Amino acid sequence: MNNYQIDVRGNNFFVEGLQGAGKSTFVQKLSEELTDYKVFCEGEYSPVELAWCAYVTEEQYHKVLMKYPSLREEIKQKTVIEGEHRIICYTKILTDVPNFHRDLEAYEIYNGNYDIESFENVILSRFEKWNGERQIFECSIFQNIIENQMLYFMMSEDEIMYFYKRLKNILMRKPFRIVYLDVDDIPGTIDVIRKERSDNNGNELWFPMMLKYLEESPYGRKHALTGLDGLLEHLAKRKALEHRIIREIFKDNACLIKSKNYNLSDVITLLKTSNAK
Repeated sequence: MNNYQIDVRGNNFFVEGLQGAGKSTFVQKLSEELTDYKVFCEGEYSPVELAWCAYVTEEQYHKVLMKYPSLREEIKQKTVIEGEHRIICYTKILTDVPNFHRDLEAYEIYNGNYDIESFENVILSRFEKWNGERQIFECSIFQNIIENQMLYFMMSEDEIMYFYKRLKNILMRKPFRIVYLDVDDIPGTIDVIRKERSDNNGNELWFPMMLKYLEESPYGRKHALTGLDGLLEHLAKRKALEHRIIREIFKDNACLIKSKNYNLSDVITLLKTSNAK
């Protein structure tokens, strides 16, 4: 099940893996067993992750409220004040108001909206301030950060590794474990989620969005990554990089389990047993 040792005295879990690895399902199952844990899923407010959330200054926040008066109360309900910034969980606001989601997406820290230094400073500073206990996070360390680093900043592997060494230096003072859901068959997994993430008429929802994200990124354009083949090439490269990060940086804080082919009781035992293999 696991190639690495894990000392499980910590009590925060980061669930990672490629798209379609079953992270959301695993998080749900784990939280049902660990009922005293707080769960942070993508798009929700999180003390460490900002995917699908707008990260705005107070001035920008008031401009958003002024531009969308009909959504004012919903925006307030989905906003968390964090220092000098406001975090708007805008994808949790269901609305047909034209351009709302597109406009709020421009305030995310991803998709090249920030320069490298600012992007990394936001992430590292939030992890530095985080002092949680008994928390479960869905893809808060790898997926969104690495996608931005690879596709938009076109950082080298060594540059990305250096970032994660800095992150590890922060996290080593905090109790955490990474549970990585490892996908053996990437093409098969993509085929499954293409079907799962379609509407009732069979129209694909996730796949066209994912292809657009890849193909329109600076890295995708430079390397002519298009269609299914381009996506598979990218995901294979990302998987290899994430394995390297775990192997070289997070070895003592991570366990790998087979995606969708695990016994939850065994995993929990693994996470609770000191120096389990």
